[in-house]
Amino acid sequence: MSTRVAVVGATGRMGQLFLRLIDEGPDLELYAALGSRDDLEGVVGADLAVDVTVPAVSPGIVEKAVRAGIPVLVGTSGWSEPRLASLRRVVAEVDGPGVLVVPNFSIGSVLATTFATMAARFYESVEIIETHHPGKVDSPSGTAIRTAELIADARRDLGPVIAPHADQRARGQQVASVLVHSLRLPGIEARQEVVFGGSGETLTLTHDTTSQTAYEQGIRVALAAAPTISGVVVGLDQVLPLGTSR
Repeated sequence: MSTRVAVVGATGRMGQLFLRLIDEGPDLELYAALGSRDDLEGVVGADLAVDVTVPAVSPGIVEKAVRAGIPVLVGTSGWSEPRLASLRRVVAEVDGPGVLVVPNFSIGSVLATTFATMAARFYESVEIIETHHPGKVDSPSGTAIRTAELIADARRDLGPVIAPHADQRARGQQVASVLVHSLRLPGIEARQEVVFGGSGETLTLTHDTTSQTAYEQGIRVALAAAPTISGVVVGLDQVLPLGTSR
């Protein structure tokens, strides 16, 4: 039996990619392809709703689907911890379908973030530089926010990272004590560098996305996992067999 998928944000770059992969998936069926301004009643009746819109409208779309009893796969950036906390309250209130929030569908990006959380316990100075194409409307990116939050969580017993002169605007935006610098440049798809500084050394973990094909494997994994999710689950790493203690 096929999973009927409604895609909201179908006209965007990621939306078009989802439509193609759903069309190619033997166990998937496109139920509806909606724009972010379309009537959201169009998702009612689907087995899964996919949100790949923009941060300003994403929470409303996700809440609508959850209250309609539809599990949701969120691929929109901007889901910081305060927004997730609000979503958890809605999901708990409804006591129904779950939501899988994926800041980045690239397997390589997930691995790079996992490695960063491993290194975070050994370095007190950490900064993130994330670069995307000019069309990306939010900053910092959802991947950078997620990475910073996981770094802070990994250092929970050690305290926040050292962020000298964080009050200076040129130092970047603090996310969970980690300074994040955002660049938007033509000629690039996506890049994230996590730079650790220690006594006599630095460690830099860099991940480059050169094509949207990097997201395809992760999207397939997420589409398969999302209908069975309970509660709010954040990160593709949570549905991948990474073999980490997390």
